[in-house]
Amino acid sequence: MGRSGWSRRSRAGAAAGLAVMATAAAGCSAPAAGGGGSSAGVLQVVGQFEVHSLDPATAGGTFTRLQVAETLVDADVDGALQPGLAQDWEASADQRSWSFRLRPDAVFHDGTPVTPEHVAAALERARAGEGTPLAAVPWSSVRAQPDAVQVELTEPFAALPAVLAHTSTQVLAPSSYAPDGTVTEVVGSGPYRVERVEQPSVVDLVAAEQWSGQEPGVQRIHYQTVGRGEARALMAESGQADVTFGMDPVSLQRLTRADGLDIESATLPRAILLKANAAHPALRDVRVRQAISLALDREAMATALLRDPEMAATQLFPPSLPQWHQETLAPLEHDPQAARDLLAGAGWTPGPGGTLTRDGAPLSLTLRTFPDRAELPVLATAVQAALEGIGIAVEVQVGNSSEIAAGHQDGTLELGLYARNYSLVPDPVVTLLEDFDADGADYGAMGWDDPALTAALTDLTGGGIDDAAATAARQQVAQVLQVELPVIPVAWYRQSVVVSDRVDGVVLDPLERSFHLTDVRWAR
Repeated sequence: MGRSGWSRRSRAGAAAGLAVMATAAAGCSAPAAGGGGSSAGVLQVVGQFEVHSLDPATAGGTFTRLQVAETLVDADVDGALQPGLAQDWEASADQRSWSFRLRPDAVFHDGTPVTPEHVAAALERARAGEGTPLAAVPWSSVRAQPDAVQVELTEPFAALPAVLAHTSTQVLAPSSYAPDGTVTEVVGSGPYRVERVEQPSVVDLVAAEQWSGQEPGVQRIHYQTVGRGEARALMAESGQADVTFGMDPVSLQRLTRADGLDIESATLPRAILLKANAAHPALRDVRVRQAISLALDREAMATALLRDPEMAATQLFPPSLPQWHQETLAPLEHDPQAARDLLAGAGWTPGPGGTLTRDGAPLSLTLRTFPDRAELPVLATAVQAALEGIGIAVEVQVGNSSEIAAGHQDGTLELGLYARNYSLVPDPVVTLLEDFDADGADYGAMGWDDPALTAALTDLTGGGIDDAAATAARQQVAQVLQVELPVIPVAWYRQSVVVSDRVDGVVLDPLERSFHLTDVRWAR
């Protein structure tokens, strides 16, 4: 993963106008000039995700990406588990008792030491939350020991250390919490401490004097959420941003020709999916889900909209998950006529205006998506056109990302388009257990389950199976999902970050756990 050797063009004469446009589009004031467009000595980081919450259970990865808060276990950019607050860990022979020995020099940003009692309390809070991978863990108890945290399980669970790398398990100081348990400020133990938060769009950071690890190369950071992809691109191009995440493909293509900018890219363990409500009267028939899949010209969509034909998804798991990606699996294909044949076999016949009907009811669906990832609305429009081409009427609704989860919970979701990262927990099996649980999941199956698939995933987390059996279990999972299509793969994902030539050392994490801001240095 290196800097791209793109040609450059001068932005002289355009920067001022672009800066005004970007500021207006972002809906915020421009940073003070200095240091080539940045506030003097302050790293300007722009991203697409809003700060919806301060609570670890609902804040997503904001404060772990910004390296404010830590988890017991960390992971490198290849997904290998690394020490976090725990300097090491070990399991009993039956894998039901785990001990995580804490780093003795860990100190919260308020000056208080990180103790086993604090960590145990954080894990108990995380366990009590809903919608996190901790629900997959067969907990018995969590106890503080003199220099460690002891986790007891009711049955073996080999993926426990990976779960304890999930962002919902980040450990905050007691001073972060109000008497009623709500989080009022984020007091972590990482290399940066929070100086200011203005929800939902601004976080100011300063290097934490309590941090005993490697000193960050940049002392102050201004993180700003900008919802529109074109606004983020303008901020990068005009010099208002030093590091810009979440570029839409069209803007990224333009920025490859911009002067003073470099592009870092990495293929992610993520897929763009079309979630289907398998409890819906039409979508409960696997033939309809298969027809929807056959209608999608993934290669054309990836080429035209993502500007990257290699990202056309032939199966759920991308090649960036080598243990799960199955080279021998029959790929998902584009065949509109086969799709029409499947729909006819399911009893759908042409009606007025070309929309299929059955028993007098039209085959009409609503597709929800959101603009946090700029490619999703345009892909939704392409999906709409493809499905209308086989007789399925689709209404696209672009709203907040939370509306997909809400639609799952209240049963109103019909189709949802979103991106799912299968390494939010470094071991993908944990996310898969959540997504394809018998009760479904906000960003997984809805109204669908398969006992054989569940059994295969359970075998993988229980430990004690050899490599051949584990490989066979992964193959079975991939095969079932390829046929049943409770979620329909659309594209894989390549993440890019735009980097100003004012800085060096930017590392793009495929797992999206960290922005690795401590590695960034001002260019000389």
